[in-house]
Amino acid sequence: MTAIDPTAHLTAEQIEELGRELDAIRDEVIASRGEKDAAYIRKVISVQRKLELASRGVLLFSFFPPAWLIGTAGLSVAKIMDNMEIGHNILHGQWDWMRDPKIHSSTWDWDHVSPADQWKHSHNELHHTYTNVIGKDNDLGYGIMRVDEDQRWRPFHLGQPMWNFINACFFEYGIAAYDLELGKNLHKRRRKNPEFRARARAVGRKIRKQVLKDYVIHPLLSGPSFLTTLAATFTANLVRNLWTHSVIMCGHFPEGVQVFERRSIRGETRGQWYLRQMMGSANISGGKAMHFMTGNLSHQIEHHLFPDLPSNRYAEVSVKVRALFEKYELEYVTGSLPKQVFSAWHKVFRLSLPNKKPKAKTPDREQKLVAA
Repeated sequence: MTAIDPTAHLTAEQIEELGRELDAIRDEVIASRGEKDAAYIRKVISVQRKLELASRGVLLFSFFPPAWLIGTAGLSVAKIMDNMEIGHNILHGQWDWMRDPKIHSSTWDWDHVSPADQWKHSHNELHHTYTNVIGKDNDLGYGIMRVDEDQRWRPFHLGQPMWNFINACFFEYGIAAYDLELGKNLHKRRRKNPEFRARARAVGRKIRKQVLKDYVIHPLLSGPSFLTTLAATFTANLVRNLWTHSVIMCGHFPEGVQVFERRSIRGETRGQWYLRQMMGSANISGGKAMHFMTGNLSHQIEHHLFPDLPSNRYAEVSVKVRALFEKYELEYVTGSLPKQVFSAWHKVFRLSLPNKKPKAKTPDREQKLVAA
């Protein structure tokens, strides 16, 4: 966290009152969920499936350049919709209240190489519980990047802009690897662990399924357009990966977003957990199209406060949440997509270099008083 604690002006009583006000916002949305929300997600799923089918149909003629461009663009959008507004949010349990077995976190599968159950563990249980806690939140730097000045710098970090770019291009595979906690499990003794081996086999099956669908079956169905359809599918996956990575980077890595030490969450209360989500997240400003294509993760602050609320309600919730930021004199980190992307990448480059001057440990920095 920054040397000057941006929450130091809050008393313990104010933090708990903030928590109660946020609980009230959540309860209000839960009580008002209904058919309009259910119709929304069903419509989104229907549109996504029709768009994907139509795009793959156009790619049957992808040896014609206009057909390739249209089909590739449509497939890219369909894949982004499947991962962001549909898969990510369904697997969060946002639509479980509908009790529809076809749209439920326990049954949904997505267009992704990471098995749903493993993703739910690493994302829902770990990332959302330990948001931006160094050493606990694997989403923070994905184990390959230095994310705070107080982290020890090593020569390996000089390459983190390149590691980050490679991770962005093949993001779904990076997610699958970190869901497996591959870094710590590569040790020979750990590789023999039956639980790890079972999880690794599940990832292997999911990868084979995705590769067979994207790079064998659909191209073969295109007949003479085999190679151009293959290229279109690779391009669509690349676009989806770069977009998803950018949105997630903008949600937790721009300047102004706080990170936390492990000891800062000891004995954490409900109000303190809420406060950590507020200070450890950032939003992307924009219109309805931007919010939709990000899976409403442009409202990352609201998503981290209320990860199980329907994504289509985040826009209305954000007005009330922002008012609480102002009330409690906290910084609501937000900005346009270009601004947030630039800020995040600037931080990646900045932290790839050793600190010019070691930071002196101040009492505020050591104690992490209110920040947790």
